[in-house]
Amino acid sequence: MGRTARAAALLLAASAAACGGEPASAPAPAAAVVRIGHFPNVTHAHGLVAHGLARKGKGWFEERLGPGVKVEWYGTYNAGPSAMEAMLAGSLDLVYVGPNPVLNAYVRSRGEEIRVLAGATRGGAALVVREASGIREPKDFRGKRIATPQFGNTQDVACRAWLMGHGFEIRVTGGDATVLPMANPEQLALFRSGELDAAWTVEPWVSRLEAEGGGRVLLEEKDALTTVFAASTRFLKASPDLARKAVAAHRELTAWLVANPEEAKSRVREELLALTTREVPADLIDRCWRRLRFDDAVSREEFDAFVKAAGKAGLLAESYDLGRLVEENP
Repeated sequence: MGRTARAAALLLAASAAACGGEPASAPAPAAAVVRIGHFPNVTHAHGLVAHGLARKGKGWFEERLGPGVKVEWYGTYNAGPSAMEAMLAGSLDLVYVGPNPVLNAYVRSRGEEIRVLAGATRGGAALVVREASGIREPKDFRGKRIATPQFGNTQDVACRAWLMGHGFEIRVTGGDATVLPMANPEQLALFRSGELDAAWTVEPWVSRLEAEGGGRVLLEEKDALTTVFAASTRFLKASPDLARKAVAAHRELTAWLVANPEEAKSRVREELLALTTREVPADLIDRCWRRLRFDDAVSREEFDAFVKAAGKAGLLAESYDLGRLVEENP
């Protein structure tokens, strides 16, 4: 088995292992139940705001999906591969997730199990270097340790592809530089102790690494597609009317986030506290918000670029037909 094939096999194994602690495998739900997932990241502001409103009995999706529809929320995924495992197992119907895990799930299921319904967030991802690491330019990464949120997630693929594009040999583990997938809170702790040299991650962790970990942004993905709104094909086929209403609710929520930044930031803070039991300072959210752009547009062509990056990183062995990935009219 070649290097690329081994890398792809390890990617699938790592994604499967990452699903621990999430909802158990289950059959497709009745039409009256919609299960929605997101992460406790500021780049998932849509999910954070809607989940928080649901806690207060004013659910954004609940009110727009109609009477008798129950929405179940899952908001503690660390990164996309875990959420995709839950979706492939039939435990989620809709999810806010990064584009690369969606692409991996699409490829694994031969285009049968998942569709992208809309864009959600752009920006909010960056490569942060520890100031004391001595990293000033790409060549300085030789022999360094760089963290990413999870093996095969969007930032992990971007990191590997970027390093390889600068001439480094990057293996699944090791190489000219070492890419270390780990949960975002662990990144901050190891940054502080000097055991990490850099991290490619998303908000609020980019700003926390700057403010609390002695970090400096070396490269910011200002316009990159960071979060999309995706659905299982089971849900789309079983409940097409609910799927259309969910997409309309998501688009309306996107417009609300753009028009009401101060209230949105407050609701994001509240929900992060509820999910993580840690209060996020208002000035940190302000700092994160400046890097985000909420946009529900998405195109198939954007995913072609992700395929190219995954191929460069050795995580996809060939090109794939993405013709069914983006569902323009669910």
